[in-house]
Amino acid sequence: MATPNPNPLLLSLISLFSLFLLAFSSKLTIPLSPLSTHPSSSDPIQTLNLLSSASLSRAHHLKRHPNSSTTNVPLNPRSYGGYSIPLSFGTPPQTSTFVMDTGSSLVWFPCTSRYVCSRCSFPNIDPSHIPAFIPKLSSSSRIVGCKNPKCAWVFGPEINTKCPNSSQACPTYVIQYGSGTTAGKLLSESLDFPDKVVPNFFVGCSFLSIRQPAGIAGFGRGPQSLPAQMGLSKFSYCLVSRRFDDTPVSSDLVLSTGNDDGADDISYTPFQKNPGAANTAYREYYYLLLRRVIVGKKPVKIPYKYLVPGEDDNGGTIVDSGSTFTFMERPVFEAVAEAFAAQMEKYTRARDIENRTGLKPCFDISKEDKVDFPELVFQFKGGAKMALPLNNYFALVTSDGVVCLTIVTDGAAGPGVAAGPAVILGSFQQQNFYVEYDLERERFGFRKQNCKK
Repeated sequence: MATPNPNPLLLSLISLFSLFLLAFSSKLTIPLSPLSTHPSSSDPIQTLNLLSSASLSRAHHLKRHPNSSTTNVPLNPRSYGGYSIPLSFGTPPQTSTFVMDTGSSLVWFPCTSRYVCSRCSFPNIDPSHIPAFIPKLSSSSRIVGCKNPKCAWVFGPEINTKCPNSSQACPTYVIQYGSGTTAGKLLSESLDFPDKVVPNFFVGCSFLSIRQPAGIAGFGRGPQSLPAQMGLSKFSYCLVSRRFDDTPVSSDLVLSTGNDDGADDISYTPFQKNPGAANTAYREYYYLLLRRVIVGKKPVKIPYKYLVPGEDDNGGTIVDSGSTFTFMERPVFEAVAEAFAAQMEKYTRARDIENRTGLKPCFDISKEDKVDFPELVFQFKGGAKMALPLNNYFALVTSDGVVCLTIVTDGAAGPGVAAGPAVILGSFQQQNFYVEYDLERERFGFRKQNCKK
């Protein structure tokens, strides 16, 4: 008996219904936790010095970021500014901890039972027993071949012409970052969520690292990033306030593949294209158009060339989850710092603390009954205004009442780098904001929100 042909109209309706259901069940929620792996210190001045130095080192790497035959990905070596997520790879799944990084794209984890991490002496971490993914325990693990188009995601399209035969593996990657390096091979593996499996996910299997005891989940704009490989329409997070301790608090990272117009109370600004980044790694970054910085209701005079990226790749603003304190190119920073100094001139400057922390301006308010702090506002294209809570831009440095502005610049804690983005919006300034990367509509959204669950 012949099998009847299915009704094309019925098949179309079933397909549309399936897509309809997918649109309303297309969110994955992952716990997002602050992590701290630098040696702890009871001295807040030393802590802030470490933070400002790490933030400046991160900024320098993001700004240098040249093309090369290796992969130069801006990674933050588990600094106080990092936030981690758990992800599971393999069949059966093996769960690892990853630092979420919107400033890079490759996803990679410590890999093989012989994983070696040099200079990984962090609190609560035994460098000889760092959890690693074991490919031989996964039936879905495959080495990525040199002829595989995905190999070109890391090494560029010219790599396919350099492969002598189709059986050769994609070359060993070397990822360099501010304080170290990681190297490994590229795998095709399953990425597992409770209700979803992403097959053939392109991931790095690192077998050697310096100061990198955990993997990186790249959320940048490259094709190898987690959002790109999963086909996300948007992702969002809310960073809990960080007090630089090991308090076990977390919030949510939400991955979305369905259509969503967004909430009415979210302020949006469009992502910008860097006109000089067509053939450079700067295209991985999320550029925003910062129109003005407002201190105490007064706009700060900032030269236009620093606000908009030019053909030489210099200038503009990016948002980065891996940076701790916001970075500003020196002319931008000096204009902002001088605005604070002028509006707070009645308070005593703590010059010694500025020298010891790498932050400025700092003020001694120990003898003041009341302090009037000027408000700090970032205004973006489209009118979106990010008015920062006081704790997001001033930190209490000493118990007797010295506070410092938590923004860094060239020369504050190291040498300058006159290239790349002029402003890098760091995670410290994003605390207690709901932040949304709307990839489908090419826009960045935010609203104030208490991020504690």
